[in-house]
Amino acid sequence: MLTVDEMKGLEGKKVYVRVDFNVPHKGAVISDDNRIKAAIPTIAALLKKGARVLLMSHLGKVDWKKLKKGEKTQADIDAQMKKNDLSIVVEPLKAYLDAAMGKDVKVSFCPKNRGEELAAAVAALNDGEVLLAQNTRYQPGEEKNDPELAAEWAGLVDAFVMDAFGSAHRAHASTVGVPSVLNAAGKPTAIGYLMEKEVKNLGRCISPKDSERPYIAILGGSKVSSKIEVIDSLLKKCDKILIGGGMSYTFKKAVFGVNVAASLCEDDQLEYAKKCYETGKIVLSDDTIVVKGLDFDDLSKAPTAIETVVGTDDFPEGFEGADIGPATAKKYADIIATAKTIFWNGPMGVFENPALQAGTKAVCEACAAATKKGAFTVIGGGDSAAAAKAFGYEKEFSHVSTGGGAPLELIQFDGHLPGIDVIEGK
Repeated sequence: MLTVDEMKGLEGKKVYVRVDFNVPHKGAVISDDNRIKAAIPTIAALLKKGARVLLMSHLGKVDWKKLKKGEKTQADIDAQMKKNDLSIVVEPLKAYLDAAMGKDVKVSFCPKNRGEELAAAVAALNDGEVLLAQNTRYQPGEEKNDPELAAEWAGLVDAFVMDAFGSAHRAHASTVGVPSVLNAAGKPTAIGYLMEKEVKNLGRCISPKDSERPYIAILGGSKVSSKIEVIDSLLKKCDKILIGGGMSYTFKKAVFGVNVAASLCEDDQLEYAKKCYETGKIVLSDDTIVVKGLDFDDLSKAPTAIETVVGTDDFPEGFEGADIGPATAKKYADIIATAKTIFWNGPMGVFENPALQAGTKAVCEACAAATKKGAFTVIGGGDSAAAAKAFGYEKEFSHVSTGGGAPLELIQFDGHLPGIDVIEGK
């Protein structure tokens, strides 16, 4: 694939960069601006080449489908649009760009993402200037990859750069439609630094060499059903898969017949879980921290009761699993210590609660130690990345993905995603 470094003759050219500015926020206050920072190197490189940069991204959800089904009203949609106004990104974006370029960078915002106002704003760009357009999901055709919308956006620019890894698994107008139109017109489409880094690092978790084994995957999260395809894929790639989180209780019931009481459990996935275990690659917990009275509206509150269940004993009635126990934490850490490649997605328990952090923290510590010994360690985004950051281990991994569901789908589909495959070769 063409990369930003390889793009030539960009002076005076208008370049559409699909970024991922889907940042957590409350009103205009952004609680984590890492996705903005991650986009800066690509934008700065294009500006240094004299490009005129148009940035587009989504932020949050706009439920057009539910409006069409009558499940949402136009007032609901208006409220969602107001809540997810992308203008909140402009100030930190400009501050980071100014620092990266060592000078004042003109960063404009267009409150429209389609029509004459946007076209005029793009046409007014000068070399080395940036224009951020309004949230792509304000358009109903975005998520449907509407060809008319894609053609309109593509008609504004001379080239396209995909740098939104967190959206690369979505075949939307802004991620697939635009580059498809530009490809057909013979105009360049490329990947940015962030995409290049994600594809390169996660690629090592797709096809590890013999010298990069043992390859250990660590999977948590609430449901087996949401990760069936990923589990199937990892069973073919990995030497062992360590299971934690809510999905582990489906495995415990399926394999050992444990009564998991009030725990998360998918009875319709019991046969699948048993089949996976029979491969000999699935590793389950030897003990479990179970709780009663967990407040899911405020996970930081202490549960009303907490116990440790050892082995295959039934969980006490009314209790639910909330973390792996100390024996399992040690077992998992010992296995992780043998690994040369590690992929982690999903915490071991309710790490947001101080009383239920030990299992997830043990995994962080073990992975950090493995990294220091030379193992290649990857966090596949999501809650695992949040946990590593909360515990101060974020920089102790070889790579922390910025994508949400994208890392899992990249592994599931052996390196193929709509937003990657659409980028033409050099």
